[in-house]
Amino acid sequence: MSPDHRCSGVPARTEGESLRKPRARSGRPATKSGIAGAAALLGAAALVVSAVPGQALAAPAGSDPAEVIPGTGTSTPSLVDGIREGAKSTGSAADAARGHLADKKSRYRIADPGRDLKPVQTLTTGASETVRLQQKHRGIDVLGGQYVVRMEKKDGKRVVTGTSGKYFTALKADTKAEVGEELAVQRAVNATLARIGGKKLDKSAVAAQRGLKAAPRLTGTARGLVVLPKGAGVLAHHVTVRGTDPASGEPVLREVYIDAKAGYPVLQYSAIKTFGASTAAPAAGASEGKAGAGKAPEEAGRHPGVSGSGVKLDGSTVELGLYFDTARGEYLMRDHARMWDSSKNLIATWDAHEKDANEASGRWPEGIKEFGSKSPQFPKEATEAGAVDAHWAAGKVYDYYKKVHGRDSLDGRGMTINSLVGVTFFGMPYVNAFWDGTKMVYGSGDKEYKTLSADLDVVGHEMTHGVVENTAGLVYAGQSGALNEAIADYFGNAIAVDAAGMAMDHPDAGLLGGDLCRTKSPRQCAIRDLNDGATTSKNFLGVSFANDNGGVHLNSTIFSGALWDIREDLGRTLADKIAYKALSEYMTPLDGFTEGRNAVIAAAKALKVPAKDMNVVKRSFNAHGIVPNWEEALGVDTDRLFGRLNTADTTVGAGGGWWSASKSNDDGTEAYSVWAGRTDGKGSPKLMSPNDGRFHVNPATDGKSVVWEAYGPAGVEVLSRPLAGGPVKKLYATTDLVRGVRVEGAVVTFETMDSFGARHAGYLRTGDKEPTWVDGRRADLGSAVPSIGGGRIAYAKAYPEGDSYRMGVEVLDLASGGRTLMPQLGTPQTIGQTAVTGKHVYWLADEVVDQGQTAVRRANADGTGVVDLSKEKGDDALYASDLTASEAAVTVTAQLPDVRYRNESMAKLWQFGVDGGARARVSCNRGEQAAAAAAGGKQVVWLDGTTGYTDLVTRTRPAGNCG
Repeated sequence: MSPDHRCSGVPARTEGESLRKPRARSGRPATKSGIAGAAALLGAAALVVSAVPGQALAAPAGSDPAEVIPGTGTSTPSLVDGIREGAKSTGSAADAARGHLADKKSRYRIADPGRDLKPVQTLTTGASETVRLQQKHRGIDVLGGQYVVRMEKKDGKRVVTGTSGKYFTALKADTKAEVGEELAVQRAVNATLARIGGKKLDKSAVAAQRGLKAAPRLTGTARGLVVLPKGAGVLAHHVTVRGTDPASGEPVLREVYIDAKAGYPVLQYSAIKTFGASTAAPAAGASEGKAGAGKAPEEAGRHPGVSGSGVKLDGSTVELGLYFDTARGEYLMRDHARMWDSSKNLIATWDAHEKDANEASGRWPEGIKEFGSKSPQFPKEATEAGAVDAHWAAGKVYDYYKKVHGRDSLDGRGMTINSLVGVTFFGMPYVNAFWDGTKMVYGSGDKEYKTLSADLDVVGHEMTHGVVENTAGLVYAGQSGALNEAIADYFGNAIAVDAAGMAMDHPDAGLLGGDLCRTKSPRQCAIRDLNDGATTSKNFLGVSFANDNGGVHLNSTIFSGALWDIREDLGRTLADKIAYKALSEYMTPLDGFTEGRNAVIAAAKALKVPAKDMNVVKRSFNAHGIVPNWEEALGVDTDRLFGRLNTADTTVGAGGGWWSASKSNDDGTEAYSVWAGRTDGKGSPKLMSPNDGRFHVNPATDGKSVVWEAYGPAGVEVLSRPLAGGPVKKLYATTDLVRGVRVEGAVVTFETMDSFGARHAGYLRTGDKEPTWVDGRRADLGSAVPSIGGGRIAYAKAYPEGDSYRMGVEVLDLASGGRTLMPQLGTPQTIGQTAVTGKHVYWLADEVVDQGQTAVRRANADGTGVVDLSKEKGDDALYASDLTASEAAVTVTAQLPDVRYRNESMAKLWQFGVDGGARARVSCNRGEQAAAAAAGGKQVVWLDGTTGYTDLVTRTRPAGNCG
């Protein structure tokens, strides 16, 4: 009965998936838009698995009596069921599991299970044994490569009953890194800085504001090498980046994968699992300032806890497990009773109302205490803080998993359960909750929303993320992330509905977050609804990791809705057992919707569900469109110029009748190359960059030449090449991050960003050996998001004025050297992307502290006639993040204000006439639309994620209002 309220800070834009090694390839002619293929990447399939049809690599048919579902992009089946095959009865379950895979080599096609599969977990429940094995490639972990073997052991005999998961048989990647850990960490931090703030300029980009000697707000920790399972495999450094967004102050915890050959970020996503979208082990007897509650004090006999009570925010009185602390002279919210007979660990609830969310994300805040009371009957202050709800709910969720599924705490081994309640956002209300890998954190709420612990389904949701992490380990991005969210929603809501005694057919039974509001009805308050009827064909949204981690909330109710239908039809007891068995014994980290369906069906079969009930399970998935090859039902209204780019963190360019874009190969294993083609779709695309193992990204063109950035182990270069042919020229080299390359004739402009976030825009004329920096590269100035047109360069500028800094837009006339600072209508806090044409200058201005709405502003080239084409305030204000302009129109990448995850909360393209009139959507495609480039007139080219691939598409005029 509750959901996710924060439009989670999943920064800047990734358009796809992957990486690569050099190999020659030819271009493709442009084709009319349509579905690019059956298997989809990223949003529409598994996280990084290649789009190779399963049958292409499937083992040959034989007399095997097992029910076998082929894997995608591998010869190893994704699921084997219907078997009872003998296995070694002595020794460990893991050795028996690997022995079975070796004995059945013709079925599983795993060359050496003893060498290439490492045991990570064995779960024993009665006679059942479930072994999880991690795939290794030449000794290095394969991301998401996990295979599960299910067995029974009775009367000294052991049989294998089934297997499932992902083992990638096509991996051949070299495992020698050419980029060291130190550089990988630096590149990961830089990539995160660019992702979270690269599209706007604020005070944080001015080096003198922080001092270059100050510690950066983001730090990276190397986690070792990993192989990404794309095609032959991509060797990458795994880096965890954590800290605080320099501009917004929001917590940052991101998993970044840096290509170990070239040093380019090929995959990144947020590791914070929010309701609306590892630290050290807890210290024993922890109190103020310590890292959480640990084990109960060792005493003989009964546990040292006592019973108390408190009043929840709904007015009901509930029992609480407490402990009397003689040092504080108070009863603490520390429950000893529940895990006394197992691990003796605790369930503890902590007062974090003076802490910001970023202080609690991935770390333990200093100085917090467990909620305490002089009496075992907690007072109203604990009620109003949300502490009573949090402590009671944590116990209820623990009880559910223990009593219904026999699971002792979130990890199944009695781990401590810590809840931090009341965090804020720089002293402002924080309306969200999250699981950070070790603990639950609940926001303070606001005037309308109660503290986030006030709804049992929120608590159940966050704690279930912990269960998922310790079972299937579903990667929190793309379809596997949506599956993660779906399962958290299902169990969180199931626990809440049962505790409330609500019938499954009650109209509000499927609501998530319905009990959070102070004045609104549950249906008005709820953020997600498991009865929303979402289907793959009507509601699936293909997005990049920059948007909701690849659609983890956007697409979750498609799968959770199917599970909820099963619960309504089969009853709570059987449905919960099926879902839990599927999660704990069948699912693996990179599973998508189809694999999730297969897991649930197999789990139901293992539980000996009758045929008529099996039909209910299958029918529920069919009703939500989760069927084989469901990706083929997705449609678009655009013309495709270049398909299946398989790229991440790169933009496109357009000008003079030509487009430019980066592309990997079909399975995403090659380093990106730059291509160019005609915007009318005629002719074949041209390969512009050398195929040298570096990542060639963010190209721009004026119809005469193409310029781009090349990332390699030694640094970053700005390169150029004429469209008519000729050698590639190196224009500039640096170790900093380069972004925003633009070209007009003999002038190229771009910006650099260092590891501290300091940003400077510059330009090069033909023959220049070094850039001319528009701000002189002074430490007390910042400049960014440059654009070029009509012989002028426009850029955002941060400059001192008195004791503070101001944000503005400046235009440099390249012929005269004159500069014009554009007037503003208010006092911008941030300036977004600029664009300059022969007559006008455009930019994004954020002047009001709000939810992120941004004004689209225009001025004449001489600084007169400043006007907002779209105002920051008002019902039709846009959450604008990017813009591009021609002489005829300005196109903005934006979102409509929307507190719910749905199509309207994704990046879409809006176009205005130069006078601000004729506002319309460029395309009605249902997926994410990003990296737009004006191609002349009203034509725009962009990266579109609707099909689940990253396609370069175009329209020559707006589509309209899109209903």
